[in-house]
Amino acid sequence: MKFATLKNGTPDGVLLLVSRDLRKAVQVDHLASTLQAAIERWDSLYNQFAELYQALNDGTLAETLDFAQQQVMAPMPRSWQWLDGSLFLSHGELMQQAFHLDPTDNADTIPLIYQGAGDDFIGPYDDIPLPSESHCIDFEGEFAVIVDEVPMGTPADNALEHVRLLMLVNDVSLRAMAVREMNTGFGFIQAKPASSFSAVAITPDELGEHWQDGRIHLPLHVAWNDKWFGHPHGGAMHFGFHQLIAHAALTRRLSAGTILGSGTVSNHDRSVGSACISERRAIDQIEFGEIRTGYMQFGDRIHMHATLPDGTQPFGAIDQKITRSPALQAGENY
Repeated sequence: MKFATLKNGTPDGVLLLVSRDLRKAVQVDHLASTLQAAIERWDSLYNQFAELYQALNDGTLAETLDFAQQQVMAPMPRSWQWLDGSLFLSHGELMQQAFHLDPTDNADTIPLIYQGAGDDFIGPYDDIPLPSESHCIDFEGEFAVIVDEVPMGTPADNALEHVRLLMLVNDVSLRAMAVREMNTGFGFIQAKPASSFSAVAITPDELGEHWQDGRIHLPLHVAWNDKWFGHPHGGAMHFGFHQLIAHAALTRRLSAGTILGSGTVSNHDRSVGSACISERRAIDQIEFGEIRTGYMQFGDRIHMHATLPDGTQPFGAIDQKITRSPALQAGENY
């Protein structure tokens, strides 16, 4: 099944079921007002959603909408919790090699994770408003999962039972602020503005064999200002989502609707390119002895999508422009 949230002028929008080919949709707010509500009642609603989804794909529903990715919010416009990992070790290893950083202790046995802001997500075709180019604006292409309630202490072997939906993420980063915030030991606030998500969130069965071992085995295609930037493969994750979920739930339960991200999709094979600018800058440093890639400027566009072998895009796309926020200029002082 595929879910989206239609814009209607409210913070949570209207919940839609979307056809497999992303052409048609049907409102399902009579079953659940929001995707959060659907996740909380997933077991009791699943069969009704599945019946509607089958009818939608068969073309037997009388009242449907033409689906347009430009008209939707993030599938879950706000969440009780957004946790982002760093599950591709090649990303961190490149940074360490390029900038002579000390390796992170136990990086290959304990997943890195931070808690981001879940109160305000951006839709797949919405502009990304930011205060200053001097903050070093970067994109990060990622995969993500939405879980139902995960009990404290859930082991990795059972964690995938709680994965309900999969998405794409553009985890926007402000690199000029990241180092300072990391050095405080208190984590990201200013360096991590609102994240953006794909047009639809999909159940794992939509990917068939391409969802296995807690990993999305698909390439993530990234274009910056309509120029190819990379197509790294999600199957290269060192940790699977089941391991990230178990790590996050070791000492507390995860509430239904928690979103967990993979971190920047990254491969050891440099020929596939990158999913974030900071990684490309690290490669510049290694290959040329200098950084040749700048950060994003106002007016720049970023496009991301994943593809199945037949060329279809199961999540839809993320296609956004960086704009200057009209509400905040004080950030120029940082």
